[in-house]
Amino acid sequence: MKILVTGGAGFIGSNFIRHLIENDPLCHIINLDQLTYAGNLDNLSGLDAHPRYQFVRGDIADRSLVDALAREVAVIVHFAAETHVDRSIVNPDAFIKTNVMGTYLLLEAAKKFNHSRFIHISTDEVYGSREKGYYEEGAPLSPSSPYSASKAASDLLALSYYKTYGLPVIVTRCSNNYGPYQFPEKLIPLAITHALEDKPVPIYGDGRYMRDWLYVVDHCEAIRQVLREGRPGEIYNIGGQGDKTNIDVIHLILEILKKPASLIQYVKDRPGHDRRYAIDPGKIAAELGWRPSHQFDVAIEHTVRWYQEHPAWWKRVKSGEYLEMYEKIYGVSP
Repeated sequence: MKILVTGGAGFIGSNFIRHLIENDPLCHIINLDQLTYAGNLDNLSGLDAHPRYQFVRGDIADRSLVDALAREVAVIVHFAAETHVDRSIVNPDAFIKTNVMGTYLLLEAAKKFNHSRFIHISTDEVYGSREKGYYEEGAPLSPSSPYSASKAASDLLALSYYKTYGLPVIVTRCSNNYGPYQFPEKLIPLAITHALEDKPVPIYGDGRYMRDWLYVVDHCEAIRQVLREGRPGEIYNIGGQGDKTNIDVIHLILEILKKPASLIQYVKDRPGHDRRYAIDPGKIAAELGWRPSHQFDVAIEHTVRWYQEHPAWWKRVKSGEYLEMYEKIYGVSP
């Protein structure tokens, strides 16, 4: 099977490509990525000459390129997206172009070439915040940021192509991922890399924001299961069942690194900050037999060790445009 993976040089996309190459000897992958700030070919080092892997640099909003690549494959797994909430608050334009228009062009191409699967990777943030209980797949969408609103729009657009045209679309909505190769604006790699450099670790508001944490390898296996056995037209929540507050996560990271809690720096809260995300992954467990296999306390230690062992990777990433955006986001210098 030949698969077009969009955004495959990003955090989750690159982990998925590695996972698929290692576990599915019959798949051939074309990776389409524009290599914006979060796309990094170092995430795929060692695959350059692999006979079942091809990289193409380009924009999913480029219709002619998307059509040319879609003609060669039977399946699209669509990761490519602007994903950083803070950046969407500073500059929403790119989020609308990539997340909505880019998704539209991919759907059109999949329809044109009669693809057998279109897996649209989304987020639990489209449901919005919830104080108690858990969101199931049929819950109303209530996004809070330009990022989550653009993802909600792309979800609905993708599902409309199933209902209107019969395109075999499947939408997955995951909780917060963590693991190797994550861009260090996100909470966990930011905390790890700052602590390694003995720099202040910023945290919004009171730090009591609750998130469900999903190890990226578990997420990749869930997507692989959806690709093989998921039902077209369906939505699958993919959660790690590891609810923790942000401040508890940071304390655990500092404990693993044997760094003092005095590194924690409380900063002004993000506008429209959702208090708690919570999804129920019962459907994918019942229908497809997927459950997370990594416990948070163990996988977070593996993640910390990976960043300790790959300083060249994250030091290259944390430079230039990253540093400029950091000050806009947190209001302090890194």
